[in-house]
Amino acid sequence: MTSSIPSRTPYSEDPVASRGRKVVEAHSRTRTDFARDRDRIIHSTAFRRLKEKTQVFVAHEGDHFRTRLTHSLEVAQIARSLATALGLDADLAETIALAHDLGHPPFGHAGEDELQIQMQGYGGFDHNVQTFRVVTRLERRYPEFDGLNLTWETLEGVIKHNGPVIDQLAKPSWSAISEFDAQYGLRLDTWASAEAQVAALADDIAYNNHDVDDGVLAGLFNLDELAEVPLIGPHVISARRDYPTCEPGILRLEAVRRMIGAMVDDVLTETRRRAAAGHVTSPEAVRVLGHALVAFSRDMLEDLAQLRLFLLERMYRHWKVNRTRSQARRMLAEMFQLFMAEPDVLPAEWFARAEPRDQAGRARVVCDYIAGMTDRYAIEEHKKLFHLDVWS
Repeated sequence: MTSSIPSRTPYSEDPVASRGRKVVEAHSRTRTDFARDRDRIIHSTAFRRLKEKTQVFVAHEGDHFRTRLTHSLEVAQIARSLATALGLDADLAETIALAHDLGHPPFGHAGEDELQIQMQGYGGFDHNVQTFRVVTRLERRYPEFDGLNLTWETLEGVIKHNGPVIDQLAKPSWSAISEFDAQYGLRLDTWASAEAQVAALADDIAYNNHDVDDGVLAGLFNLDELAEVPLIGPHVISARRDYPTCEPGILRLEAVRRMIGAMVDDVLTETRRRAAAGHVTSPEAVRVLGHALVAFSRDMLEDLAQLRLFLLERMYRHWKVNRTRSQARRMLAEMFQLFMAEPDVLPAEWFARAEPRDQAGRARVVCDYIAGMTDRYAIEEHKKLFHLDVWS
C-alpha cells in the first residue's frame, strides 16, 4: 500500500496569495514564487561557498564530515518531508531551510565568535542578520536589484524562523533588519509561518543527528558510550538487538536513522496537537498564536537537552576541536586587523567598496569579505598575507 500525501492544511502558506517581492517582478510560467525563491538560493554564490564552510570539523580535516552545505541539504530534506506530512507548502519550507546558514562565516561558530569581537564598536556581527544581508544586499546577480529579491514569506522565515525578533532590534548588529523593516515591514513582533517553523525544527533534527554521526566517525566517542545517553541510547540498543552481527559503522547509521524518525514523528504529533488545541485555521492564526505551532513535545525536549549536554562536553569542547577553533580565530583576527590598517591589500573590488567609507563602514566591508570566505580560502588568504614563502 502506498502512503497518500495529506491535503493542504488551512494554515499552510499559499504561493498564489504571497505578499510578493519588494521589487515587483512578473510571475514565472513554470514555478511558484516559493519554488523560484528556492532556485535563486541554490544558484547563489553564497550557497556554493557552503561546500567548504565548517559545521563542526574544518573542511580540510576530512571528506566525510558534514559541511555547511551538506548540513543545509539535510535540513532541507527533513523540512520538505515534515511540511509535506503536515500539509504545508513544501517549497517554502525547503527554501528557508536551504537559506538558513548562508550568512555563516568560515570555521563555524569560532568564526562567528571572532567576528563579533572584531566588530565591537563597528555595529557588531550576527550570522542570522548576515544571512538576511546576503539575500537582500550582498548577492549581486540581477540588473534590477541587489540581493535575490525573495518573496515576503521567505524573507520573514529567514529572519524569524525561531520566533519574534522585535526585542533584537535594539542591538547594533540588527540595524540592517531595522532599516529593511522600515521600508518593507516583516511583522517582526509575530511568529513566522508554519513552514518557517518547520525549517527551524528540521535544523535541530539534522544537526543533533549528524553531530552524533560525525562524533563517532571522528573517534570522539563510541556506540557503547552513546547507549547510555538519552534519546540516542535506546536506538543504539534496539539496533544492536535487531542486528546483533552487524558491523559498528552500519549500526551507527541505523541508530541515527531511527533517532531522526523518532524526532520527526514527535514533531508531527505535537504540532497536530497544538493546531487542534489552538484552533489554528489560517496562516494568520499561526503568526498570532502566541507560541510556536511546530514544536517538540516536552519529553522530547528533556531528552534532547541531555543529548546536547553530552555533545557539548564530548564534542564541541573536545581539545582537538578547541585547537582548531583557536587557530581559526587567530587567523580571522589577524586578517581583520590587517585589512582595517591596510585596506589597499584587499582585492580591488573590495578595496573600492571600503576606501571611501568611514571606519565603521570600512569594518563592515572587511567583515563582509571575511564572512563570505570558505575555510580553504581563508587559510590560503592568511598564508598569502602573512607568509612570504607562499609567493616564491
